[in-house]
Amino acid sequence: MQKQNLAALLSENGYPGRGIVIGRSADGRQAVTAYFIMGRSTNSRNRIFVEEGEGIRTQAFDPSKLEDPSLIIYAPVRVRGDCTIVTNGDQTDTIYEGLGKGLTLEQCMRSRTFEPDAPNYTPRISGVLQVKDGKYHYAMSILKSNCGDPSSCGRYTFTYENPAAGEGHFLHTYLGDGNPLPSFEGEPKWVEIAGEIDSFTGMLWENLNPENKVSLFVRFLDLESGTYETRIVNRNR
Repeated sequence: MQKQNLAALLSENGYPGRGIVIGRSADGRQAVTAYFIMGRSTNSRNRIFVEEGEGIRTQAFDPSKLEDPSLIIYAPVRVRGDCTIVTNGDQTDTIYEGLGKGLTLEQCMRSRTFEPDAPNYTPRISGVLQVKDGKYHYAMSILKSNCGDPSSCGRYTFTYENPAAGEGHFLHTYLGDGNPLPSFEGEPKWVEIAGEIDSFTGMLWENLNPENKVSLFVRFLDLESGTYETRIVNRNR
């Protein structure tokens, strides 16, 4: 596998859907994660990220325009102990409860499947970052239909121990635009993690398709102190 340029991956794809980036800062001192959402419909675009405790939640920008909230209103980010959970749906809560029972990400997701939004059957993508005693590792998961066949669910988990400085992985829901939307294929993409939090946030936001981008969350977590910085960018303000 060849390391890819994250800015190019974003700018060359008009509709990656929702995406998770997890990795380690170039100086090796911080765990890095980002989550973005995009939208084609009015309902999907009518959203913002708001902080909730140590995590975030999606919220309708204009409540009067909110239609079906079932797949668009959820907590993408929650923190449980030394673990930060990042997902594209309400499986955040499934993972949060499972970690409390000592389950792994893979075990937590056995009770879930892809989203019931025929004909797209959007994959559920999830990540867990664990920082403990200065050590850092992360795992990523995707649940997807079998080439659009809802009778079969593929479950894939990828674990990365002691990630190298300046490197990370990018997992998103769709290969690109289409009808139905084509699900992501293969392993999470190996990407470079460069810059400090503001430059990294700016790079992500600037390279997301301006017509479809909705909101972006970025967090840099210090591996020694456990303190973190967060950035949120919303198209709707």
